[in-house]
Amino acid sequence: MLANAVVLAVVALILGGVKFDGVIDLFEAAALFAVLNTILKPLLKLVTLPIAAITLGLVWFGVAMLMLVLTAAIVDGFSIHGIVTLFWATVMVWVVNYVLDSCPAPGAKGAGTSNRLSPSCDFRTRPARRST
Repeated sequence: MLANAVVLAVVALILGGVKFDGVIDLFEAAALFAVLNTILKPLLKLVTLPIAAITLGLVWFGVAMLMLVLTAAIVDGFSIHGIVTLFWATVMVWVVNYVLDSCPAPGAKGAGTSNRLSPSCDFRTRPARRST
């Protein structure tokens, strides 16, 4: 949730059309956004799977946009004004979440597990170890 709050705050600072009234509203939006991404987004991705096969996954960008729209609609103190702002906010949130999801958890042997608080992220590919 903290990562979502930071991402939404940065998006609001960069994009003039994304606004939040206060820190409480920002954390409410981050919490709701996390819940929507955890529960609703996977269900919508499953439902839109046939369309995603045809559009090569482009429809899933629309699903990600919908998560931000629902967050702005439900949280009173958080708003996104304009479709262009929504598009760029979705791109920015996606990029940050992609980077954070690529960080391996402390003690993990690969990037398959995610830990958003991991201090080190190595994006280079590592050669596989051979057991002798």
